[in-house]
Amino acid sequence: MSQSHLFHDILSLFVTRVEAGQPELAPAEIVAALKAPPATVRRYLDKLIAAQKLERHGKTTATRYRLPPSASHSLTLGSTMPAANYVTSPAATTLRAFLSQPLGMRQPVTYQRRWLDTYQPNISHLLPVALADELYAAGRLQGQQPAGTYARKVLEPLLIDLSWASSYLEGNRFTRLDTEALFRLDQGGAVDHDAVMLLNHKAAIEFLVDSVPTYGLTASVVRNLHAVLMQGLLADEDALGAMREKVVNISDTVYVPTQIPLLLAEMFGEIVDKARQIKNPIEAAFFMWCHLAYLQAFDDGNKRVSRLAANIPLMLYNCAPLSFMEVSREAYTLAMLGIYEQTDCSLAVDLFAATYRRSIRKYATLMESFGLPDPFRIQYREMLNQVIQQVVRQRIGLTTVILELGLPVEVSQELSDMARADLARLAEHNCARYRITLQQTANWIADGRPM
Repeated sequence: MSQSHLFHDILSLFVTRVEAGQPELAPAEIVAALKAPPATVRRYLDKLIAAQKLERHGKTTATRYRLPPSASHSLTLGSTMPAANYVTSPAATTLRAFLSQPLGMRQPVTYQRRWLDTYQPNISHLLPVALADELYAAGRLQGQQPAGTYARKVLEPLLIDLSWASSYLEGNRFTRLDTEALFRLDQGGAVDHDAVMLLNHKAAIEFLVDSVPTYGLTASVVRNLHAVLMQGLLADEDALGAMREKVVNISDTVYVPTQIPLLLAEMFGEIVDKARQIKNPIEAAFFMWCHLAYLQAFDDGNKRVSRLAANIPLMLYNCAPLSFMEVSREAYTLAMLGIYEQTDCSLAVDLFAATYRRSIRKYATLMESFGLPDPFRIQYREMLNQVIQQVVRQRIGLTTVILELGLPVEVSQELSDMARADLARLAEHNCARYRITLQQTANWIADGRPM
């Protein structure tokens, strides 16, 4: 287990227990909750005390640990960053000040369809254009590869990261360690509400990875996403994937979602249609996240759907997934309130940029550890096939074939080296990749592999 994960899970445990009314924990309780070796837990507890993230009181059997007073209100599960640290722009600062007013001082509002109607894909922008371009350049997988390649390569950590982070934002009590254990045991028959929520997230992410490359961004994919995410969690099974027909109210806000089913269906279709037209996948992801949460199209689970659906454009364009790692509930709530009550994305922009940059860094490191496909091989794959076909089928010399292509010197040299290496390993068991028959390959090998 990495150091950051154990630090993270210890702090997560304390915040969860504080929220449940248990501000102090005994060492044995911490060890039992984390399911980690006692000596390891004690070592990390000492490090957290030295970093002033925890306090220790009492001795021997009376030893208790707790969050320091300065952290008890600002530290949130999954983050050592207070919500205020996400606020970097003047507009976000102004919006945060507005939202700090008591509910009674904020004017009740309902759904404003003009916010969506006036948005023109690739002309209007929710994210600053320079920011969207920067994040796209940093987050995209280089080279031409099938949609969904990035997400498939980092699927295992993504399942845990996004399932846990998204569930935490819904109040789930599981730690990241608990989530790993749950997924490892594959408890498909779980009846605990929080366990079901996590397992549904896992199934929903797997559904997206399997379906998005084939079907793209469609209303049916998003509706099925809701059905998978909320299975077993809604009293009315008919509500899975269906447009809401019931009145919903959101706590701690003056925002009242629209209660008109026909309008919900119309706006939902418009959200998906406009997102599909947006060329920059980062803008499209942000657009989906904001508008799906704002519309509240389903009976429940709308924020969950918005977080996972935001990944659909990223999957289609092979960008790093958005996992909402280390996002505090306070910061997330404020971002949503800004959208709900003011259709103002200022706080959401700051939060999105911060968390997506972390996602980019994490998954880029993972991709490096897996080993990325050779961009040159991807770009010149078809040309390489033609070179090898001419050498094997027509017995034309490799040098002659390369020269006839008329490529720049540096490209010719690299293509020649790659073709020579591929020819050296060419055999009957791998010849199909070059569209060469078994007999052609056998004859060429029998003739001494002429190049």
